[in-house]
Amino acid sequence: MKEKKGIGIKVEIPKKECKDKNCPFHNNLKLRGRTFTGKVVSKDTHKTAKITWSRISPIRKYERFEHKTSKISVHNPPCVDSQKGDLVKVIECKPISKTKKFVIVTKIK
Repeated sequence: MKEKKGIGIKVEIPKKECKDKNCPFHNNLKLRGRTFTGKVVSKDTHKTAKITWSRISPIRKYERFEHKTSKISVHNPPCVDSQKGDLVKVIECKPISKTKKFVIVTKIK
């Protein structure tokens, strides 16, 4: 059994054990860069999830605001195992595949 380690930010370490090579808690995946909080829209069988979050941006010409939505693919480790509809915190890591450059760290709800 590997010892659980901290990842550099204050989050709860998952109680579940996993043997995933791309898990920041139970293996050597280093975290860096940007962090986001978003909602899980879909979950794939290959440890992948899609995260979305919305933001408001101004349109100066018309003096109005528009809602924009961003969507990214993230790695979903088995020890975190977030489901559709969960609010999660995501942190950037090294590229795991062509589209996955982020990993889910913790479930907020």
